[in-house]
This record gives sequence, C-alpha cells and structure tokens, in this order.
Amino acid sequence: METKEKKTVAPRTDMPCQPADVRARNFDEVALGYTKEMALQEAARCLQCKNPRCVKGCPVEVPIRDFIGEVARGNFDAAYRIIKTTNSLPAVCGRVCPQENQCEGNCVLKAKGQPVAIGRLERFVADNHIASSACEQVTGTNSCAVPMGGKKMACIGSGPASLTCAGVCAAAGIKVDVFEALHEPGGVLIYGIPAFRLPKNVVATEVNGLRQTGVDFHLNHVGGRTVSVTELAKEYDAVFIGVGAGLPVFLGVPGENLVGVFSANEYLTRVNLGRAYDFPNHDTPAFHGKNVTVFGAGNVAMDAARTALRMGAESVHIVYRRTRAEMPARHEEVEHAEEEGVKFAMLSAPVRFNGDDEMHLVSVTLQKMELGEPDASGRRRPVPVPGSEYDLPTDLAIVALGTRSNPILLEATEGLDKTERGYIKVNEETGETSLPNVFAGGDIVTGAATVILAMGAGRRAGQEIVRRLGGM
Repeated sequence: METKEKKTVAPRTDMPCQPADVRARNFDEVALGYTKEMALQEAARCLQCKNPRCVKGCPVEVPIRDFIGEVARGNFDAAYRIIKTTNSLPAVCGRVCPQENQCEGNCVLKAKGQPVAIGRLERFVADNHIASSACEQVTGTNSCAVPMGGKKMACIGSGPASLTCAGVCAAAGIKVDVFEALHEPGGVLIYGIPAFRLPKNVVATEVNGLRQTGVDFHLNHVGGRTVSVTELAKEYDAVFIGVGAGLPVFLGVPGENLVGVFSANEYLTRVNLGRAYDFPNHDTPAFHGKNVTVFGAGNVAMDAARTALRMGAESVHIVYRRTRAEMPARHEEVEHAEEEGVKFAMLSAPVRFNGDDEMHLVSVTLQKMELGEPDASGRRRPVPVPGSEYDLPTDLAIVALGTRSNPILLEATEGLDKTERGYIKVNEETGETSLPNVFAGGDIVTGAATVILAMGAGRRAGQEIVRRLGGM
C-alpha cells in the first residue's frame, strides 16, 4: 500500500552579515541582505497557505503570500507593487520590524522553528526595485494621482506614522505638507535607529519619493511652538499628529545628574542625527566612554550598547533586572550585540551612581535581584537580594527605559482629549481625535511601540482622510 509522502521544507536561508569583529568598529549595515539566489531559495519555502495567517500578524496587512509567490517566480517588480498596496516603507520595515512576533510569528512553519523569512524577503524586494518614477515608488503603480481639487492636509512630525499617512494621502491626490521639528525628516528612523541597523540613505530614498510626488517638508517647525494644531486646522482640510513620544524616562536613583549619565534619546540623537560618529567632519561632539553601562533590555538599549562599542568603548554592559528570557528586544539584536562583545548583567538593578570630586561618573552600584511572584504585566517581579550590592566601573551610563509623551504640543492644543497616561485619545478605527478632522497615530497615542504599529496607525488615518475628502 502506497503512503503519501509529506512535503519536506528546506531549512531557513541565513542572511549574510559583516563579521562581528569587523562590524563592531564601523557604522556600516550589519546585515548584508539576500542575493537573488537566496531570495528565490527562501521564497520557495513558502507553503502558499489558503488562509495565510502571516497577514493577520502584520499591522499593515501586507499581502504576504502573494508577494512571496511573485518572488518565487522571479517577478520582483510585481512583488514590489503588491507590497506597496499596503506598506509605504518596505525597505524600512524589512530591516527593523519585529517579524518574529508578527508576520513570522504566525507562519505555520514556526512550529518547526523555521518560519519563512518574510522580513528579509520584503527587504530584498524593496532594495532591488528600481522605481521608474517617483509615483511608482509612492503608489506602486506607474501613474501619478490626479490632484483632488485643492484638497490639502498637514502632518506634524515626520516619523513612520506621518510618512505613511502622507504617502496614503499623496497617492490619492491630496496636497500634503509635513512639519518637522528637527533639521532632517524621518523622525525616529533618523535620530533613534543607528545606521548599522537602518542606513540613512534608505530613509532618504523613501522621503525623496514623497517629495517628488509633491509632498513638502517644512523643517525646524516645532509642533506647539512654531506651528499649532489650531492654526493648521483652519488652513488645512485635515491634520495628522505623529510627533512620537520623545520624553525620556529616568531611573530615579541618586547620582543621575552626574556628568556621564545620558538618556538613550540624547546619546543616540547626538550620534545618529548629529553624526557625532564622524566628528570633526560633523561638529556634534560625542561623549566617549571607556567603560559603558546601559540600563534597559529593549531594542533601544541594544542600539545604545552597540553604538557605544562602535564609538570606541573598551567594555559595554547591559544591566537588566530580569533574565534573558524576559528581554523585550528582538532576538536578532540581542544575538548581534553579544557577538560583538556586549556583556549582560542579568538580575541586577542600579542603586546609585558614584562620582568623583568633579562630579564625573566613575561607577554604578548594582544590587542582585531574584524573580518573585508575577506583577501586573504578568512577568515575575524582581526582588532585591539583601547584602548583594557591588560596584561596576562606569564612566558613561545610558538609560534606555522607554519614553513618555512630550507635553509641548499637547498643552498648547485646547480641546485635545488625553488618556490617563497623558497620550492623545483617538477613535481606534479612524485615528480621529476629539478635534474634528484632526487625527493622530504612533507613539503619541500608544506610548513607545514599533515602527510598523506606527505605520499601521498612519495608514488607517490616511485612509479615513482620503475617504472624507472624497478621494479614491
């Protein structure tokens, strides 16, 4: 009696990277991307499920099965057009999205520990696509949108939520103006994520594509100061607020005001946006630490630690009060940091920073922790171990514990309802705030989250703006 053979699936295709000992001292991109042959090999692993669960895991609902099917057939331009139907920034998402918790986390092959490398394929498609026009880059088609009879909208902030909203509206023929507080557009994509994870030319390409379709970027315009929501709402048919949540959270321990203690926001902004890694060619000075300690265990903490290594640190420690199993950072980022030489001080928490007579940081006192009963987050609560304090030599400390909403724009805008946590309250289906035709999305609504979640919010708001203004 014949037995039906089960289809065997090839192992996941690894992505080549710079060697750890080389990349730890440069700011070039770590992951080198798939070759054409690698992309074809990986795409062939997709089972082309009738009910693709991967799509349900994607905040912008990219038609994943369909675009991978085109990649497998070698139709890379067709794959790009499919992705662009829902994703405005595929080259960005392919690099920085937490696919293991989203699309790849829902892949049926995950049960065997080998989900299809969806993010890597998305990156390959975006990087290898040569748009025939700016319109194709923004809309995924060869034809530009027809202007919608003078309709116009404004975005405050130019991070992933605003760029996505701007792209949706521009593709529908709405005139878009983007107001950015800093001197370079891109928001967290520029000031927060290091070039070795997200090259700045990738962001610039996406921004320039929007520019060429008529989106105007007004730099050095601070929401709530240089421009106000109230004024823009009078001039524009719709306004989108995508200013992020850039106010850093500190530890609240003695000595945090010593010279050498930085928030991750300031440290990464100096290096990334200010190009401090290229001093003196760029005139932003960097604070160089010999022994660096980073507090936190998310992606920002990994970025800060790996950046410090590249800035010349001899030792870098990440201090986390739980265990490796509870670390919220992407597994790939943790592995890359460890390969590059970052050390992990698990089950430890800071007690105080110690300085010399000139108020310069010289060490941090840590206390050992153990895990007790679960707290409100469902994770086991860290409990101090009595008598376990020890000092770790440190002349540069970077606090990467997350961010909260910056009150500048919120306090300057009357009638804007806020949540108990101080973020903007919106209609979850449309993104509209308590002010008519004023929308918001991204971290200023949810608190610190991922790039793709911010993009999903920008897409929902953009679609609602287009619908209200009579677009397609």
